[in-house]
Amino acid sequence: MGRLDGKTAIISGGATGMGGAASSLFAAEGARVAIIDLNLTAAEERAHLIATAGGTAIALRADVSKADQVEAAVTKAAAAQGAANVLFNHAGTIVIKPFLDTTEEEWDWLHAVNVKSMYLMTRAVLPGMIAGGGGSIVCTSSISAVAGTPMEVLYDTTKGAVHMFARAIAVEFRDRNIRCNAVCPGFIETPHGLREVRDLQALGVDVSEAAIAAAQGRIGKPEEVAEAALFLASDASSFVNGTHLFVDNAFTAI
Repeated sequence: MGRLDGKTAIISGGATGMGGAASSLFAAEGARVAIIDLNLTAAEERAHLIATAGGTAIALRADVSKADQVEAAVTKAAAAQGAANVLFNHAGTIVIKPFLDTTEEEWDWLHAVNVKSMYLMTRAVLPGMIAGGGGSIVCTSSISAVAGTPMEVLYDTTKGAVHMFARAIAVEFRDRNIRCNAVCPGFIETPHGLREVRDLQALGVDVSEAAIAAAQGRIGKPEEVAEAALFLASDASSFVNGTHLFVDNAFTAI
């Protein structure tokens, strides 16, 4: 039996990178997966890969910072697969700039994509999840929630908010059999992660291969983060609630 047999999972930002790895893994472990992503083409490609491998997945387009689009996508997912009892709030992005060059528009936009999206997705999914007897919510935070990085004040701030969002949801909804945890990756070999490295290096921050090796041994793989998210999503973590699981090979322990 798969670790998510009988589960219905929604994954935001589930087309590529760590989210794509999670979509494929969750489906391989028996979940019916709804991939919600701004890039519908990539989401459809991921759903096709899942179906080819014998899994079940649908692709839905939404800007997860927009309430009407989130609600429409979650409604479509429920109509196609039933109410979700797993939600992986993964969608997010990054702005890398000196703090004093960061605009108000950029500040508001990144908070909308990285933080408001968690509120909108969770708000849309929770009623059905509660009605179905409970479920598990996983939010993608980051080492950046606790480890400040030059040129990433804005990004770090959003991930700090995600950290506390997961904890507070866990406390408020524990009595309704809802668990909420955060997975916190280090530097991971995804398009997002590699762009972060390039942009930081361009601004003079040492994130060379040697520096990453010193901080976390090596760059991580998206599948390693997906495995951690799977643990938090599955019943294997039935007494894990309101915590932060770092997938960083001791980056934050040094």
